[in-house]
Amino acid sequence: MLSIKNLYKSFGGIQAINNVSIDVKQGSITALIGPNGAGKTTLFNVINGSIKPDAGEITLDNINITGHEPYQLFNLGILRTFQIAHEFSSLTVKDNLMMVPPNQIGESILQTWISPQKIKIEENEISKKADEVMDFLQLKHLSNEYAGNLSGGQKKLLELGRTMMVKPKIVLLDEVGAGVNRTLLNNIGDAILRLNKELNYTFCMIEHDIEFISKLCNPVIVMAGGAILMEDTISNVKENERVIEVYLGRS
Repeated sequence: MLSIKNLYKSFGGIQAINNVSIDVKQGSITALIGPNGAGKTTLFNVINGSIKPDAGEITLDNINITGHEPYQLFNLGILRTFQIAHEFSSLTVKDNLMMVPPNQIGESILQTWISPQKIKIEENEISKKADEVMDFLQLKHLSNEYAGNLSGGQKKLLELGRTMMVKPKIVLLDEVGAGVNRTLLNNIGDAILRLNKELNYTFCMIEHDIEFISKLCNPVIVMAGGAILMEDTISNVKENERVIEVYLGRS
């Protein structure tokens, strides 16, 4: 589904991404791991259009999307979450979900005058979808809570829920487990697996929690120094001497 070929990106002479080529298959949960400074987040930023690459090509379903803007990639189905959740803190959980679908009729001042009934029908449909998402993620009891009052794990679930309000082709998860307690992390993992198995979601995720990765991901791609070190199953990755040296460390 997503193909990256010979990607390069440098900052002030530092090569953050060095000739990276990977493929993310449709229906997979692909992990991207590596030590701090390996280039993982920079790669995500290039994929979702926040940063433009110096060289290389990115394709989605064989369509060249290199250098597209984030809003264009959103409309093409590339969605991204962040290590630090980007919720709208002064909106309720439900409103955070309802504002996601693009091109809503009510966004037009003219349509509020001439098509109030269409707006009402659309809002009812979006409200129903938001209720379904909250039920799926076990957030319904927080529907009217301000998003800024949620715990870190609940905010991560809310970000995952926002991706469910549209039909993504691929979701980029940036350290979804960071700062989340084990109980909520298990809930997030279960939700990701259900979305993958039941709704055929494709995920590519940056993560440091090896136990979490072992439960969810295949394949696992290891980055170090801006380059790809290896790609394999998590069991083979954990046994690889080069990975142990640069990422897991030696006792």
